[in-house]
Amino acid sequence: MRRVLQLLMLLVAVLMLRVPVHAADDFLPPEQAFRFSAKQLDGQTVEVKFAIADGYYMYRERLAVAADSATVTFAPLELPAGKIKHDENFNKEVETYRHELVFHVKAQDASAPFTLVVTSQGCADQGLCYPPMKSRFQVEPASVSSAPTAPGAAVVSGAESSSDDKLGRIASTLGSGNLGAIALLFFGFGLLLTFTPCVLPMLPIISAIVVGEHATRMRAAVVSVAYVLGMATVYTALGVAAGLAGQGLQAALQNPWVLGAFALLIALLSLSMFGLYELQLPASWHHRLTQASNKLSGGQIAGAAVMGALSALIVSPCVTAPLAGALAYIAQTGNAATGGTALFALSMGMGVPLILVGVGAGNLLPRSGHWLTVTKAIFGFILLAVALYIVQPVLPAWAAMVAWGALLIGAAVFLRTFDSLPDSANNVQRLGKVVGVVLALAGAAQLVGVAAGGRDPLQPLAGVLRASTGASTQAEAHGLTFKRVKSTDELDAEVRNASASGRAVMLDFYADWCVSCKEMERLTFTDARVRTALADVVLLQADVTANSADDQALLKRFGLFGPPGTIFFDTQGREVQARVVGFERADTFLASLRRALGASGAAQTAKTST
Repeated sequence: MRRVLQLLMLLVAVLMLRVPVHAADDFLPPEQAFRFSAKQLDGQTVEVKFAIADGYYMYRERLAVAADSATVTFAPLELPAGKIKHDENFNKEVETYRHELVFHVKAQDASAPFTLVVTSQGCADQGLCYPPMKSRFQVEPASVSSAPTAPGAAVVSGAESSSDDKLGRIASTLGSGNLGAIALLFFGFGLLLTFTPCVLPMLPIISAIVVGEHATRMRAAVVSVAYVLGMATVYTALGVAAGLAGQGLQAALQNPWVLGAFALLIALLSLSMFGLYELQLPASWHHRLTQASNKLSGGQIAGAAVMGALSALIVSPCVTAPLAGALAYIAQTGNAATGGTALFALSMGMGVPLILVGVGAGNLLPRSGHWLTVTKAIFGFILLAVALYIVQPVLPAWAAMVAWGALLIGAAVFLRTFDSLPDSANNVQRLGKVVGVVLALAGAAQLVGVAAGGRDPLQPLAGVLRASTGASTQAEAHGLTFKRVKSTDELDAEVRNASASGRAVMLDFYADWCVSCKEMERLTFTDARVRTALADVVLLQADVTANSADDQALLKRFGLFGPPGTIFFDTQGREVQARVVGFERADTFLASLRRALGASGAAQTAKTST
């Protein structure tokens, strides 16, 4: 086991050395750049204070107060004089505050407790302009307090901390510091990821490892646990490193060479399932194993642990809300212990189904004979499918379809689909014939589809259907047509143009290697309701496949660690508190869309009324 840990630590160390650590150059989150506090002076007066970090400033004209009660009004704000600055963001002279801002808010007609809402906005000298931030404070008109507000009484919310924002809720849980609650919550999140692209590709891998070793129930359990621990260790370590570095490692690990190398490794593993070579220990180790009866071999455990570590790096490229929340928390606070606990619990939750499948494969599958040979061959084809799944994001669409067609037809040939069944064939053989026919037809559909111009393996005959109906537009094929932006400057220009025409903006982060991005494209953006809701919205897309400096700058600007992510801007060009991180199905995405467009409409109404 010591060798396993040493190997994993070496792997993590090498990868971490390749990460450009630049957290010191990151912008502060808004609640740290502009620290809000308040205290009640008397029954109607609240003193508001903003502690402004060095290198940051706040706009005088962006300060506003409101109450959650329609009966409460406020006297005109008496703000201190600020410093005049020519602001490049607005191209005009503006009044700004630095270091500290203190002012009083006087409520009128307040006979019951209410929540004071202070809206503010600021920027950094280095060029980043934050979205408006809402800070809340509970006011008790019947009581008079001259003491400073207790910690936690003042609540700050911004574009990423709205009560409707999953990331905000996750960050709030992490901020509680209750490690038990954090571990339990993220373990549950891991279980919920079972049937997602984060976990499903790993199920055949662990099954094949167990089947290839002819494992007993006990050995299958230990090998499965080793696989999961290898996955969890690297997943956690790299997650913490990515959070501290201020960016994700997705793009670095999802390039064609890395994907191709791991797919080749999986393909070689599949060859052992067809009996081309034996996946077993060296003879000397095997002799010791025999002498020690049921004693487990460290070599097998080490192999499973290393495969689990590699799977965490390559096969599980998901950015989900729990993962993004944990990474954002680590990046903002530097608290690697709490964030690492959350990531380890998340990965262990993801590992539970892997352990169950591994133990099941060791317990339920035959030990020897013809059925073991057949079972291993089936797993061989499944592993080949996993290898193809891994490299598919970086393959041309036509090549992926040809590969899937060849694999499916090859599986049909293995099942002797094209051989005649003898009269004495049993029901299992007949069922195999049916499965083989289905596989052959599916493979033929891939080949016919690619010849007809189809480019989607899940809809191989779409090209045939479009040819017969005369429909061949990109919108019908992909649902939405985006305009690509390649830098923050291009994004700002497009948002300004949209704002000038009174239109909201949706910015989608995409990468060719991102499986969840493909799901959004295929399952969400093709939905007729989504297309209708976005009919008057400017659609922009940032393709971060290359992970260039401009790509990293775009991700960093919005605090994203990788795609998919969807950012909304209102008609005034400000980010709306309804961002989407990770894959969302059409119904869920529509709810996020309604919040975003509703907020945009409210902002436009407020602008018109003033």
